[in-house]
Amino acid sequence: MKTLTITDAKKNLTKWLQAAARGEEVGIVSGADIIALRKVPVQAADYAWSEYGVTAEEVSRYEQKAIAEHARLKKAGKLQPLSADELRKKREETTRR
Repeated sequence: MKTLTITDAKKNLTKWLQAAARGEEVGIVSGADIIALRKVPVQAADYAWSEYGVTAEEVSRYEQKAIAEHARLKKAGKLQPLSADELRKKREETTRR
């Protein structure tokens, strides 16, 4: 593992972040601790939680409700297919109001 002082890490932060993204082991010494830089995967559920405080289960329930609502509206004939031009016109009408 390549270890750096905070000052050295700040001077070439891009270089060290790129090295960590490639899988190289990079650590920054902070007092008596070494803080590792490493790439971590981000998943949709993590994003929903970190950004909105919503769990994966809540996202799944919302998705199921949205699908059911879409099916209900489609069956009732309340969904109207629009071309790109028609959609653009509707958007313009809405923004003028």
